[in-house]
Amino acid sequence: QVQLVESGGGLVQAGGSLRLSCAASRRTLSSYVMGWFRQAPGKEREFVAVISRSGGSTSYVDSVKGRFTISRDNAKNTAFLQMNSLKPEDTAVYYCAAAPLDIATARRPDEYDYWGQGTQVTVSS
Repeated sequence: QVQLVESGGGLVQAGGSLRLSCAASRRTLSSYVMGWFRQAPGKEREFVAVISRSGGSTSYVDSVKGRFTISRDNAKNTAFLQMNSLKPEDTAVYYCAAAPLDIATARRPDEYDYWGQGTQVTVSS
């Protein structure tokens, strides 16, 4: 069992930045591919980014490429999502998730076994 806890959300003006953190309870976080998803009111949960177990491979949804960066620190059992140049359309609850996979290809929520409780990100125009 892996427990994930997100933090770092908040209210920011358009063009601003936030850094989300995802702390894991288990010391073997390196065994999991880590992903970030988001869900806006009335919309389905959307893939944002994924990072391989070693951190050497990443993938992003097109709408955040060049603005968001996913990273991880396995020694600290933590994953991160650095969000720059935020836009109002980035407003959503952001979730981190862990998948017992080998490579960073998981983009569907059903590929992930463990989820955090979510953190709200609100971008004002």
